[in-house]
Amino acid sequence: MFHRIVALPGGRRAKWVVLVAWIALLVPAFSLAGMLGSVQKNDISAWLPSSSESARFLAAAQKFEAGDTMPTIVVYARSSGLTPADLKKVNADAVLFQHVPDVTGQVQLPLVSDDLKAVATVVPVRVGESGWTGIAKVVDALNAIAGKDSGGLVSHVTGPGGYASDSGKAFGDADLLMIIAVLVVVAILLFTYRSPTLWLLPVITAVVAVFASEAVIAVLAKYAGIVVNSQSSFILSVLVFGAATDYALLLVARYREELRLHVDRHDAMAAALRRSGPAIIASAATVAVSLLVLMLATLNSTSGLGPVCAVGIVVALLAMMTLMPALLVICGRWIFWPVRPAFGSLPPAREGIWARVGKLVARKPRLTWIGTAVVLGSFALGMVGLHAEGIPQDDQFTKVTEAVAGEQLQTQHFPAGAGNPICVVVNSSTSDQVRLTLSLLPTIATVVQLDAKDGKAFVMATPRAASDSPESLATARQVRDVVHGIKGAEAEVGGGSAITLDMQDGAARDSLVVIPAILLVVLAILVLLLRSIVAPLVLVGTVVLSFAATMGISTVVFDHVFHFGGMDAAFPLQAFTFLVALGVDYNIFLVTRVREESRRLGTRRGALTGLTATGGVISSAGLVLAGTFAAMASLPMVFAAELGFTVAVGVLIDTFVVRSVLVTALTLDLGEAMWWPRRVRTETPGPEVGRELAYIGASVTAAPLEAQER
Repeated sequence: MFHRIVALPGGRRAKWVVLVAWIALLVPAFSLAGMLGSVQKNDISAWLPSSSESARFLAAAQKFEAGDTMPTIVVYARSSGLTPADLKKVNADAVLFQHVPDVTGQVQLPLVSDDLKAVATVVPVRVGESGWTGIAKVVDALNAIAGKDSGGLVSHVTGPGGYASDSGKAFGDADLLMIIAVLVVVAILLFTYRSPTLWLLPVITAVVAVFASEAVIAVLAKYAGIVVNSQSSFILSVLVFGAATDYALLLVARYREELRLHVDRHDAMAAALRRSGPAIIASAATVAVSLLVLMLATLNSTSGLGPVCAVGIVVALLAMMTLMPALLVICGRWIFWPVRPAFGSLPPAREGIWARVGKLVARKPRLTWIGTAVVLGSFALGMVGLHAEGIPQDDQFTKVTEAVAGEQLQTQHFPAGAGNPICVVVNSSTSDQVRLTLSLLPTIATVVQLDAKDGKAFVMATPRAASDSPESLATARQVRDVVHGIKGAEAEVGGGSAITLDMQDGAARDSLVVIPAILLVVLAILVLLLRSIVAPLVLVGTVVLSFAATMGISTVVFDHVFHFGGMDAAFPLQAFTFLVALGVDYNIFLVTRVREESRRLGTRRGALTGLTATGGVISSAGLVLAGTFAAMASLPMVFAAELGFTVAVGVLIDTFVVRSVLVTALTLDLGEAMWWPRRVRTETPGPEVGRELAYIGASVTAAPLEAQER
């Protein structure tokens, strides 16, 4: 039943039904995908742990205007000193700022620096449901006002609002990212297929999968409560495009093999789907379930990423198991031009690079896997320098943005913590005591009460240290300790460094809980798929070793080559999820083929034949996925560059070292024990294989081993 269902999309009539169905689905999908930006949640709560004190602070502060605002700082400077005309302009600008849409509350009076060379105006901007998008519009308006008739007075918009605007604009470059990713994939497919036509089908199907997945996510976000933000949205498009193309490569490779064994291309596609389908489905299921485990995370940005990307993987799988086979069968053998796989023709010579790699590994498999493991372990030592404690604000981008330039001006002339305060909501009856207590702390510069309403007071404390510095995080902990000790205050502390603190604490907890859960889930899936204990343990162990080596390399490169300012607190967990899930993908493709071949040839020959048969296509798939993620570096954000680099390097290590050398050597060394507690029995060719041999006739007798493999 399963085989019949899987083979349906390549049927004589079914292929047209599938094509028409996808065309009908794409009509609403294009418009629904355009809704994705409008249903995103990019406010602070979309990133924080739901149970954190900062989240409780946001809920308590909703009754105050200041609770729904983000301080945005307009900094002016003149190196020779401010003039009376400068001060007149700054004051006039402050009046104009008040009338900009989404500027709420009272624009603070311009503050002149002690050196009389700079002046800053704090503008409270309403965050609202539009998040970064709305703030970016306000920042553009503030910039236009500040830059008009400046007379040489330099101005920049910075502070939390300025950085939110820059982040939104950076994520807005996702269209450029997809163009670069498509060009990279097209180049790799042209090299892989050496055909001017065949690459079109995987790319078209992958693009369809991206639009379809975005449409599904938009609907789920609007009607089912799934949370999607700018980060998960752009990762979705990269992951779906790369994974879909990978599945296409595997299907096309098997279909090409079957075309040489079947007169009718429909029969060839049915056989290809039956034989490659289980591995592709198992691989997609492993990735999707691993991503769903992210829902155990407390960080909303991480837990929301899981279901968003899992849905994308499922849509990519459906597209590649239905639309792609239909297109291939509709086009016929000519799509492979200039080298068409004619019925009865011999496949390309197997004595290629992967056959030679297999022979080298087979000489001394134990020495090979031990040596490879030692080398990967030495790379993993680079993790000693791993510090995922967040990226400082002025290091979040790979170039100097508006907000970064503004902060550089601000720190030259004003206290480091100005403009990004720690905020406290307390019972009004204790507000005086809270203000007095905070003002006595040596790490706090100023304390003011902004508002009081319904028995609650909104207090703002400005730390002396920069909001993302270790000193400021320590100040946030200290503030929480002292205000929680005030009887009857019922204080909730948020804002500034308190948010950073909660995100770091949440990320540390998530890593401890989610990483073991992902490993257990992946191990369980592999046990069910392979019906073995040893093989799943081997595959999971090699992927973990690959992840450690990748993180070690990335840490060294980020610190000493790119000189990045740090790693996001959630980065290790997200990198682990993608690398483990995608790394197991390639191991599944290899080991399922090895097990298939082992039934005919025994484990030793099966391991070498499986490596030779899958080496080319898995290498191409690895290059495609690595190239897709590497395209993320086109976004001017350190987080995107780090994630893209790490996943790309990890995929390449999995493809060319772990799968081809380490797993193959371990399989050869373990032999039949690899499949324990089951035994892989060597089978003789059945009636179906016999009929295929009869069809091919003399051409197959010239290569009896190839015929036996089929």
